[in-house]
Amino acid sequence: MEDGLEVIDVGKVHVKRPKLMVTGGKGLVGSSIKCDLRVGSEVDLRNSQECDELFRRERPLNVIHCAAKVGGLGGNMEYKGEFFYDNIMINTNVIESCRKYGVKKLVCFLSTCVFPDDVEYPLTENKVHLGEPHHSNYPYAYSKRMADIQIRAYREQYGVNYVSVIPTNIYGPTDNFDLKNGHVIPSLIHKCYLAKKHNTPFKIWGTGKPLREFIYSKDISKLTKWALEHYNSVDPIIFSTSQEISIKDLVKLIVKYMEFDGEVIWEDDKPDGQFRKPSDNSKLLSYLPDFKFTPIEKGLKETIEWFNKNYKIIKK
Repeated sequence: MEDGLEVIDVGKVHVKRPKLMVTGGKGLVGSSIKCDLRVGSEVDLRNSQECDELFRRERPLNVIHCAAKVGGLGGNMEYKGEFFYDNIMINTNVIESCRKYGVKKLVCFLSTCVFPDDVEYPLTENKVHLGEPHHSNYPYAYSKRMADIQIRAYREQYGVNYVSVIPTNIYGPTDNFDLKNGHVIPSLIHKCYLAKKHNTPFKIWGTGKPLREFIYSKDISKLTKWALEHYNSVDPIIFSTSQEISIKDLVKLIVKYMEFDGEVIWEDDKPDGQFRKPSDNSKLLSYLPDFKFTPIEKGLKETIEWFNKNYKIIKK
């Protein structure tokens, strides 16, 4: 072992094997995880040959799989086919390459979108497959469910130690602040920035009534490290604070920290998406009863400070 790399023999060649590879390693979650190798858009994980070549060349010991085609409500509704195909291929190729090249531990990121729309709240790990997901993002949701199915199947047939985690809405520095394909918080931050810059109203889709749970990327990084080292169950585990906030109250905080004093307009003729999907984090807390989550006020303030400092270079 040297510098976080394990030396193995592949034929007659000594290969330095990275202890930890992160797919989506330059994204929101991946960039916050300390690792030996980050895989970003330079490798097209939808392409089975490129994915296979990556694993054949690098031979990672452990993998945290964060890579996905993601977006907000608008992107999910407009590009249904792309979201389904791209994520099915990414997940299938990565999980199979992990098996083929002897990855010892895989932590795969799912999403709360996997849960059924018509389900008894709060969401718990045993409810993932109990009904159809919400119509607004069902292709993405089903692609994530299939990753869970593939992991279960591979564990049963091949005896591998692959696990999956289900984070609620993640936010933080280095996020994708694209107005169309970004998630809720980064999109709202960017919209508010532009409204302030151009002295125009801050327009937001929907009524502001839906409730969401958010978790800071730095907390996710800590929880992922724990899962890699200690979580070994076939069933997914939810990473959440179990604390809800309305979109309207979220916007108030963004307006405050962006120091925006213009008009806020709610476009209530636009869809709200799913009204709420509260989760139960009691399983997580049974393992980590003393874990301290970052308050959303602190996380938002840090995210907005980072956004303002890095606006010229961020993905938008």
